[in-house]
Amino acid sequence: MNLRSKTVVVTGGSDGIGKHICLKLAEQGCNLAIIGRNAERLADVEKRCLAGGAQQVRSFACDIQNVAQLEQTAQDILTAFNGVDILINNAGVWHKTGPLDEIDANMLQTCVQTNLTALMQLTRFLIADLRKKTEAIILNVASKSGIVAQAGQSVYTATKYGVRGFTEVLKADEQDTGIRVAGIYQSGTNTQMFAKANQDVPNHIFTEPEDLADVVVFMLSRPPKIWLHDVRVEL
Repeated sequence: MNLRSKTVVVTGGSDGIGKHICLKLAEQGCNLAIIGRNAERLADVEKRCLAGGAQQVRSFACDIQNVAQLEQTAQDILTAFNGVDILINNAGVWHKTGPLDEIDANMLQTCVQTNLTALMQLTRFLIADLRKKTEAIILNVASKSGIVAQAGQSVYTATKYGVRGFTEVLKADEQDTGIRVAGIYQSGTNTQMFAKANQDVPNHIFTEPEDLADVVVFMLSRPPKIWLHDVRVEL
């Protein structure tokens, strides 16, 4: 897809992987609808994307766990940009590793709602508009944890296996439409996700978010006859 002037929705765009995806897409001349929780950080990313070459940028502060708020945000995006071309479901949270019975009940719910439920809901709110396009893309930024079961990640891994299953079924459901669906399954990435869960993980094991964003742009920009529907990125 030629990304110039395409309208891209990015969740979790106020920091981490999402922020770097937005900055890389700005260099391609995209229009960006950036969803995140922190209005101040969103404003900074919006400013940087405009300076970096994006044609239009709007940020939307939203708690994606709130279904009504998420639906309104989706409608606001469709109105502001007169439709969308690409949806990048990137937002996610981590829980500190450990046995299931040591994972806080509220953290369990937050992890499931953020990583899986909100991803499916936002896709549901936007998919009818995406089907109107000659070519459109849904890219789910999952995790290596959607492929490999690792000790201490029971809830996080459950959500990411769910994202993988959702992605695979969506491919089958949309195979006769103009929507191409893909999942990206990356290893640990050097963001604040682990620190927010009060877990210290050594940086040397991480992929850099800028490098992962390059992979995302490469996937999106393949010509019509080439589609990378399942990409795994590891250090």
